[in-house]
Amino acid sequence: MADVVPRNQTSLSQFILQGFGKLPKIQLLLFLLFLVIYLVTVAGNLLMVALVVADQHLHTPMYFFLGNLSCLETCYSSAILPRMLAGLLTGDRTISVGGCITQFCFVGFLASTECYLLAVMSYDRYLAICKPLHYATLMRGNFCVQLASVSWINGLLATVVTMSLMSQLTFCGPNEIDHFFCESTQMINHYCNDVYRMDLVITVVAAILTLPPFALTLMSYVCIITTILRIPSTTGRQKAFSTCSSHLIVVTIFYGTLIVVYLLPKSNTLRDLNKVFSVCYTILTPMVNPFIYSLRNTEVKGALRKLVHKYMDLTRIQK
Repeated sequence: MADVVPRNQTSLSQFILQGFGKLPKIQLLLFLLFLVIYLVTVAGNLLMVALVVADQHLHTPMYFFLGNLSCLETCYSSAILPRMLAGLLTGDRTISVGGCITQFCFVGFLASTECYLLAVMSYDRYLAICKPLHYATLMRGNFCVQLASVSWINGLLATVVTMSLMSQLTFCGPNEIDHFFCESTQMINHYCNDVYRMDLVITVVAAILTLPPFALTLMSYVCIITTILRIPSTTGRQKAFSTCSSHLIVVTIFYGTLIVVYLLPKSNTLRDLNKVFSVCYTILTPMVNPFIYSLRNTEVKGALRKLVHKYMDLTRIQK
C-alpha cells in the first residue's frame, strides 16, 4: 500500500540533523572526542595503506584486500564525520536535501562495498586454510584485482540505482532527521508520497547487496572452523586460527552492530540506542580495524618497525 497519511506538501530544501542535540552541555566534549576518533581513523587507515604499498612482504592477496578495506574505511569516516563535527562545533546542523541524498548514497555505496570486501577476504582465508595447496594457483594477482573491482562496482551500481530513484522524489515537512547522518529509514519518513514503494526498493537493494556477501562470509567461516577443529595438534589449530582471527573480529563487530541497528524496533524509546549502535558500525569500526589487524599480526608490526627505522635513519642523515 502507498502511504495515504495526509502530509504537509511543502517541498523541503534542507534537513536538520538532530544528531546529539539533546545533549547541549557536552557538545564541545563530543566535538573533541569525535575529532580525535576521526584523526586516528584517517591516520591509522592511511598508515595501513602505506605499509601495504611500501613493504614487499605485504604484497600478498590478504594485504591487498586489507589495503582496499583501509582505503574504504577512510572514505567511510570522511562521508559522515566532517559534517557531524561542523554541527557540533558551530551548532548549525542543517544540510541541503541534495547534500543529504549525496551523503546517504556515499554511505550506502561504502557500506555495501565493505560487505563484499569482507566476503572476499573471508574467501581468501578459506582458500588459505582449507585449500592451502591450491591457494597460490587460485589467488593470482589478476584474480585479486578482479575480486576487489567487483566489490567496488557492486557498491557503485547500487548507488546509481538508488540516487536515480531518490532524485525524482520530493521531500515534505517536518524537516528534522533524528540521527547524526542521513540514514535511510529516517529519510523515508520525509517522502511526500509513495513511501511504501521507496521503502520496498531500498529494502530489496539492501538485501541484494548485503545478504549474498554475508552468506558467503558465513559459509567460509563454517568451513574454516570445521577445518581447524580437524587439525590434530593444538599448536596447528592455534596457528591456523591466528591467520583469520583478526578478520573474524572485524566481521563480527561490523555485522553484529549492523544487524542490531536494522533489526531493532524503530520505537521512540529505542531511537537513542539505535544511534549508539550506529556510532559503532559507522565511526568506531573504521577506527579499530587498523589496530585489530596490526596488534594481532606480526607481519604488519614488522613492516611498521622497518618503516619507523627507515624514517629515523633518514632523519639522522639529514641532521
